[in-house]
Amino acid sequence: MTAPRQLSLNAFIYPSGHHEAAWRHPWSSPERIYDVAYYQEIGRTAEAAKLDAVFFADGPALRTEVKHNAAAGLEPITLLTAIATATTHLGLIATASTTYYEPYNLARLFSTLDHISGGRAGWNIVTTGTDLAAANFGLDKHPDHAERYARAREFVDAVIALWNSWEDDAIVLDRASGVYADAEKIHRIDFEGEYLRVRGPFNAPRTPQGHPVLVQAGSSNDGRAFAGKYAEAIFTAHQRLSDAQAFYADIKGRARGFGRDPEHVKILPGISPFIADTEAAAKKLEREFNELTVPEYGLTQLESIVGVSLRHLPLDEPIPVELFDAAGDVTDNGQSRLQVVAGIVQRERPTVRGLLHRLAGARGHRVFAGTPEQVADTIEEWFRGGAADGFNVMPPYYPGGLEIFAETVVPILQERGLFRTEYTGTTLRDHFGLPRPDSRSARQPALTR
Repeated sequence: MTAPRQLSLNAFIYPSGHHEAAWRHPWSSPERIYDVAYYQEIGRTAEAAKLDAVFFADGPALRTEVKHNAAAGLEPITLLTAIATATTHLGLIATASTTYYEPYNLARLFSTLDHISGGRAGWNIVTTGTDLAAANFGLDKHPDHAERYARAREFVDAVIALWNSWEDDAIVLDRASGVYADAEKIHRIDFEGEYLRVRGPFNAPRTPQGHPVLVQAGSSNDGRAFAGKYAEAIFTAHQRLSDAQAFYADIKGRARGFGRDPEHVKILPGISPFIADTEAAAKKLEREFNELTVPEYGLTQLESIVGVSLRHLPLDEPIPVELFDAAGDVTDNGQSRLQVVAGIVQRERPTVRGLLHRLAGARGHRVFAGTPEQVADTIEEWFRGGAADGFNVMPPYYPGGLEIFAETVVPILQERGLFRTEYTGTTLRDHFGLPRPDSRSARQPALTR
């Protein structure tokens, strides 16, 4: 008998909360965003609720306009290692860029996290969308979109080859004969592409889950093609059920086209819930946060998406629809986040201030204000409706926003049989229902001495 399909739920950690004004609200803790104990407490809250994982976004540049928002630039893999020591089952997913790392270094970082945590690591693969990073690495300009994805494909191939360069039974550990490892089962990868060359072999054996879970977050055409080939979990942003359903079907179809099992590709949209005992109280809480926003900050964020200055526009007049002509048709998907914002403008015709408030909650991800039952209802609707395999939960404020979700929404999902009441495995692959990948190293040349 086939087990009933189960939700996947991650806590997307954003220092003081996903609402851009969260740091100003008394329920948040911006004074603690450089305190490791703060993140360990969040991890324990997530684990107590039996969530699949915590997730950190990251980028190698100061993107936040720090005059008006709290910025925490802690390196996420190191931070997740600290969370690993405070938890036993919780998955640990971090973003790392294929543009600004080298394959061997990145492979070592995530392999080490996976070993230390007993098989709980996941790598969110990004190419880095901002050109602010280029100068931090001695480059005159940020590589263009197509070049970044071409390098990313080589990068992931090289990293996977490194992780697989030891066969599972390479370690002999024969004290009597003095043989620690069978050198015939450790292989050079001799990877050579247009952008990258990596000799190998790796300097550590395969990890408890074979290799870390591969996660991806781009929704452009290049991003979708990349996800169909490589991703085991996909983070995405959608405002409407119909858009999420179309994306879900597209990605599952692409995975099938690469000969993969679509059930082994978990699609996880973001949801940022304002939760209260009544719908009116939840909407009041959302307005309370929106009233704390600083328009100058919101305009800076919006301009980074639109690509043009908006400072001349009156805040309380409708934003011109023609500013979003560059978003293209939804079938193009060249600029996924721009298209999300363009869709809001075209459907709702908000004022500039209204659009800033719409985006303040979660940068284009779905913001929902309601009771715990209503939040559970919308999660279930998307899950059962072919739009999601689970969600990246993006609390508007930390730590309380995650705590109220864990205490009120998770039990409802558990009562409905949609979410686990106990962990049934120990690795992130176990939580996501993903198989342990086989090592492909047996088909590679043996290590030569």
